[in-house]
Amino acid sequence: MTDTNLPPVVQAMLQPAVYPHAAQAEIPLIQTHVSYVFLTGDFVYKLKKPVNFGFLDFSTLEKRKHFCEEELRLNQRGAAELYLEVVAITQAGEGFELNGDGEVVEYAVKMQQFPQSALLSEMFEAGTLTAQHMRDLAKEVASFHAKADINDHIRSYGAVAKVRQAFDENYEQSAGFIDFDGGKGPQTQAQFDGTKAYTDDFFVKYESALVDRVKADKIRECHGDAHLRNIALWQEKIWLFDCIEFNEPFRFVDTMYDVGFICMDLDARGRQDFANIFLNAYLEQTGDYEGLQVLPLYLSRQAYVRAKVTSFLLGDPSIPDDLKQSSRQTAAEYYTLAYDYTQQPDGRLVMMAGLSGAGKSTAGKAIAKAHKAIHLRSDAIRKQLAGISVEERGSDAIYTPAMTEKTYDRLLALGLMLAKQGYTVVLDAKYDRTALREPVVSKSQSVGIPLTIVHCDAPMDVLKTRVAGRTGDIADATVDVLAQQSFEAFSDAERDFVKTIDTTADLNAQLKQAGFAIL
Repeated sequence: MTDTNLPPVVQAMLQPAVYPHAAQAEIPLIQTHVSYVFLTGDFVYKLKKPVNFGFLDFSTLEKRKHFCEEELRLNQRGAAELYLEVVAITQAGEGFELNGDGEVVEYAVKMQQFPQSALLSEMFEAGTLTAQHMRDLAKEVASFHAKADINDHIRSYGAVAKVRQAFDENYEQSAGFIDFDGGKGPQTQAQFDGTKAYTDDFFVKYESALVDRVKADKIRECHGDAHLRNIALWQEKIWLFDCIEFNEPFRFVDTMYDVGFICMDLDARGRQDFANIFLNAYLEQTGDYEGLQVLPLYLSRQAYVRAKVTSFLLGDPSIPDDLKQSSRQTAAEYYTLAYDYTQQPDGRLVMMAGLSGAGKSTAGKAIAKAHKAIHLRSDAIRKQLAGISVEERGSDAIYTPAMTEKTYDRLLALGLMLAKQGYTVVLDAKYDRTALREPVVSKSQSVGIPLTIVHCDAPMDVLKTRVAGRTGDIADATVDVLAQQSFEAFSDAERDFVKTIDTTADLNAQLKQAGFAIL
């Protein structure tokens, strides 16, 4: 039965006869706060609702046509094969047609339909989303950002005043949902005040970091709405679709805006471990560790925006009461998450140490996943400094003493910068020499950052077997390189920080004994 609360054109689009191609007998309708989406079987049609939320204006037919065309154009970047054309919906008398001879009453974006099970959100619900998918997604997003347009107009949106304007608008547009409907939520006054105070302070405290993002060309034409429902794995390819077409300030943004959206979505789903894997893989691909300075701002922002747009459903008369009730709960959870991101923990450093093959990276990844830590691998840092892909095998030229010094200097500088901001940072390198370890120990102590040294140990025959059997890893060490290595004993000044683990034994048990929580 057709819902008579729906506009006539939407009711018509639910009828198979309106389409010039075969359509399934019952056409599912998916509603968001701004669109109607019809799944016909082979194709998807998306209509824009005639709404004006300030940040989005689809209030006239002309504007809806324009933004349909923009949606088609912009999504060619991440999903060209999915986005087919813009079609006119015409009316003659009581009847509607697609691209007919009657009066044009609406426009729709026509897309290739793929199974809903291909959405990463559906894969998550089905339990088929894996850590490897997160690493593959990181590569796809990094590639998307590397090719994203940049020019002076786009850069202008990185100005601190413009970035802040979007945050201020969010608070203005969501103020009406504080103790909405007689105190039933979805947001409390304390959450609103706390979240806003954090972002107000951030724009003062990290103004120079935001300015540096513009100078580093990190303000690009990004996706703008990168969450699991807008990403699909279909035909053995990851598709980034349904990007922001309606608002330049939401699209001309810091690359960490997109990264933050994906991480926030995974956090909201209770998979902080997946968020950590995705984030660290993205950082290895791009080397954009400085972006972590602004990431907390965007994590909170993305959760807040999801809360805000979900709140809008509460005032939409076409939304059923049961959906409004679930939307209220969803919005409340997002408002809480946005606030939680503002509660910065104390930072710490974890220095891995051991010869090649000792299991440093394996242990480091486990620590990072359990503690939401940034995993800085010397193998990645070295290749980033050399300007080569992390997957590319490095030549002897990047293993000189001078390059090794630069690599360890970069590890320490990043570690201190991020730990001061509240991150747990895993410094993953051999640290086989006292001269390499001493600066980490002395500088972390001078600024009051807690330090743990995790010494990974295993018999030499085990190390040789592991190094010889490596596949698909970015480390370049060979058995011949291992044969030239030795480990300088820890000094008296270092021993208080050292936890030695036998990586031939149960790793989780060893790490737990060393004081780390393990998932």
